[in-house]
Amino acid sequence: MQKKLTTIDEKIYNGLKAVIISTAPIIFLMIFCSAALPHPHVFIAQRIKIVFDDQGLAGINIHWTFDDMFTSMIAGDYDKNQNKVLEKNEVALIKKEAFSYLFDQNYFTFIKIGKKSFDVKFIQNFSAELHNNKLIYKFFIPCHVTATSNLKHVCIASYDPSYYSVIFFANNGPVSLDNAESFNVKTAIKEDKSTLIYYGQINPWALFLDFSTKQ
Repeated sequence: MQKKLTTIDEKIYNGLKAVIISTAPIIFLMIFCSAALPHPHVFIAQRIKIVFDDQGLAGINIHWTFDDMFTSMIAGDYDKNQNKVLEKNEVALIKKEAFSYLFDQNYFTFIKIGKKSFDVKFIQNFSAELHNNKLIYKFFIPCHVTATSNLKHVCIASYDPSYYSVIFFANNGPVSLDNAESFNVKTAIKEDKSTLIYYGQINPWALFLDFSTKQ
């Protein structure tokens, strides 16, 4: 036999019903927005080598190691003879079809010298290889900053503005120096608090480089 609701029970029931009805559109909107927001499909472990010349900073060597899925996709599309070696003509096609379009996004590398942005207009020495079943891209970004007795400050953040790809610093050896013996150099990997990405929600992780001539 069904129990008859008391006046208090009815008030509680009606109150809960009102809350559910009033919040349902909000819950639906949250679920819809969550599904609609972009999310990463490609994951890239990055290593950076800072290259110096006699004058100061000469540029940045970038080393990207891709996740298994993207590796399989590129190997399947471009390793035509399936020998697990990317030959010269295959690398040239990868550069043309699966890399050069990043020009419009600064090659996912956003550099600030002091407080001024540095546009990455071109890269050099692009290569692609398969190593231990991982796809690796390597390329060099020329970026000349003359060293002085005063510290020069350079910030290098790597991210995909569309959030289709996620770039993170590798756990082992994320940063190295080349030909830096003539300079005082400090590096640190930390969040860039001056920059917000992904709908203004996240500060990107960046390499902070300070250098000067030795006294």
